[in-house]
Amino acid sequence: MDLHVGKARATAAEQQAVDAVLGPPASGWEGGERRAGVDGHAATGGHLSRQRRHLLLPALQAAQARRGFISEGALNYICLRLTVPPAEAYGVATFYSLLSLAPRPPVVAHVCDDIACRLSGAEALCAELTRTLGPAGGEGRATWLRSPCLGQCERAPAVLVTRAGERPLETALGPATGAQVLAALADGPARAAVPSVRLPQFGDPGLRLLRRIGRVDPTSCDDYRAHGGYAALRRAIELGPEGVIREVLDSRLVGRGGAAFPTGRKWEAVSRAVVRPHYLVCNADESEPGTFKDRVLMEEDPFAVLEAMTIAGYATGCEIAYLYVRGEYPLAAERLQGAILEARGRGLLGQDVMGHGFRFEVEVRRGAGAYICGEETALFNSIEGFRGEPRNKPPFPTQAGLFGKPTVVNNVETLANVLEVLREGGPAFASVGTAASTGTKLFCLSGHVKRPGLYEVPFGTTLRALLDLAGGVAGGRALRTVLLGGAAGAFVTPAELDVPLTFEGTRAIGASLGSGVVLALDDTTDLWDIVRRIAAFFRDESCGQCVPCRVGTVRQEELLARLARGGAARPASEELLLLSEIGQAMRDASICGLGQTASAAVQSALAKLGLIEGGRT
Repeated sequence: MDLHVGKARATAAEQQAVDAVLGPPASGWEGGERRAGVDGHAATGGHLSRQRRHLLLPALQAAQARRGFISEGALNYICLRLTVPPAEAYGVATFYSLLSLAPRPPVVAHVCDDIACRLSGAEALCAELTRTLGPAGGEGRATWLRSPCLGQCERAPAVLVTRAGERPLETALGPATGAQVLAALADGPARAAVPSVRLPQFGDPGLRLLRRIGRVDPTSCDDYRAHGGYAALRRAIELGPEGVIREVLDSRLVGRGGAAFPTGRKWEAVSRAVVRPHYLVCNADESEPGTFKDRVLMEEDPFAVLEAMTIAGYATGCEIAYLYVRGEYPLAAERLQGAILEARGRGLLGQDVMGHGFRFEVEVRRGAGAYICGEETALFNSIEGFRGEPRNKPPFPTQAGLFGKPTVVNNVETLANVLEVLREGGPAFASVGTAASTGTKLFCLSGHVKRPGLYEVPFGTTLRALLDLAGGVAGGRALRTVLLGGAAGAFVTPAELDVPLTFEGTRAIGASLGSGVVLALDDTTDLWDIVRRIAAFFRDESCGQCVPCRVGTVRQEELLARLARGGAARPASEELLLLSEIGQAMRDASICGLGQTASAAVQSALAKLGLIEGGRT
C-alpha cells in the first residue's frame, strides 16, 4: 500500500510513546531508518504492519497520554508504523470522546454532568469552574470539560483528571468539590489517594459476589487464594470442559449486561465451533449512566475476574482473551494489569495453567470514551482498530466474532457468577432467586437515596425492599420516581415499587433490569432536565452509522426541547404522536440496541410522570 502522509512529523517524545506500544520500527517501511537488503523490503514492513492494525487504538492513546492530544505528526507516525491510511486513522481517532486531535492543555478535568451527578450538584460545580477557570475547553496549562457518566455515581459529583506527560496520571475524584478539582489541576503529588469503595452491605453473611470486597487486598494473589480464590478453577479442571458447561447450563445463569442471554448456551456454541482459534472477550465497557457494578468488581476483586475468565476460556477452548475496560476506569485497568502479571508469575495464566497443559493469556484493552462500544460487535471493531460501529447480525459472535472467529462475550458480573456456579454446583445456584431469574443480582443505587452504593440481593427482591435497604429517600423527602435500568431503561412510579426485581417481573410493568441501575429521584427533581439530559446522551453517543438512530435521536431531543419550552407551533398531543413515531422507527430499524432503546426512558417518563399535564406545558 502506498501511504501519503502530511509533512508534519512526530516529536522524539511522541515517537518514544508510540514505540513503547508498537516496539521500535524495523525498517523504513514503518517509519524507521531505510536500509538496503531484506530489512528494507516491503514484505517485512507494510504487510506485517497491517496485521497489527489492532494496536491502532493503544498507539493513539499512548500519543495522547504523552502530550495531551494527538498531533498531526503523531498521527502520521502511527500511520507509517501500522500502514494505516491517514483518513482511516483520523476516523478512528475522532470517534472517541477521550481522544483529541485539536491542541489542548496537558491537564484536563472531565466533569460528569450526567443524570446521577446532576442530582448531586454537578451544575453548581461546573458553574464554579467556569468562574475560576473560564468556560469549558479553555486554553492555558489546564482546562476542564463536561463529560457523560464516569461510572462513579455513588460518589457523585464525579471528576476524572488526566495529566499527560512522560509519566501520565489519571485520578478519579468524588464526591468532588471545586477546591479539590483546582488542587488536582495544579502541580500536586504524584498520585492522589485511591478513593475507598463504599459498600453499604459490608459484613452481610448473605453476600456472594461481593463477599471479598473490603476483606481481601485486591493487589495480593496470596490474600485472594487465602479467601477461597482459584478453588473454582481447580474444580473446573476436575470437571473438564464439558462438565463445566453442563454446570453452567444447569445453573440457568443468564447474562447480566441487559440482554439476559443464557450463558451456558453461548459457551456451548463456541466450544463446538470447528473454526480456530476461539476468542474470549470480557466486556467491561459499562457506560450506562448510573452503572458502576463492574468497576467495583474490577477494582476490588480483580483476581476473581481473571479466575472466571480462565474458567470460561478452559471450557470453550479459548487460548487468548481480551479484557476491554472502559477508558474512564484507570484504577480498574491498573489493578487488572497488576493481577495479570502476578497470576502469570504464579502459573495461573500463561502456557501451562496450573500445570494442567492448557494455555490461556489475557490482554487488557482500554476504551477511549464511547458508550456504543458496550455493544459486543462494536467492541470487536474497536479492538481490531476500526471505528466502534456495530455490525449487522447474523453472523453472531459465537460464529464469527473478534477477528472473524468464534467468540465468547460476557460482562464482568456474568463471569463473576461463574465462580459461584462452580463453588456450589449448577442446581444449587439455580435454587436462589426465581425459576426464570436465578442467583443474585448487583444493583447500583444512586441519586436521592440515603446510602448510595453497590448492593447484592437475590432475584425476586422487590424494588421497595431494595430502596429500604439503602435507607430510603435522603432527607426524608417524598419519592417522585425511580429510573430503573439506566438511560436505556424506564421510569417506575411509587405505585410500582412492589415489582419483583426479576427479568419477568420488570417486563410485566414495561420496564427492564438493564444493567442494574436504580436511580431514585425525590420530589424536588426537575424531571424535564433529567429527561432532556437522557435524550442528549443518546444524541451524543449514537455512532451515526444508521439513519434511524442518527436522525431519530436528534429529532427526539429537539421535540423534547419544544415540549419543555411550551408554546409549540402544534398541539402537545401532535408532538407526542410524532415522538411515538420517532421511537417506533428507531426500535424497528436501528442496527443495534442503542437506537432500539433510545426512546424507552423518554416515553415512559411522558406516559407515567405527568410531565405534560403537570409540567411546564
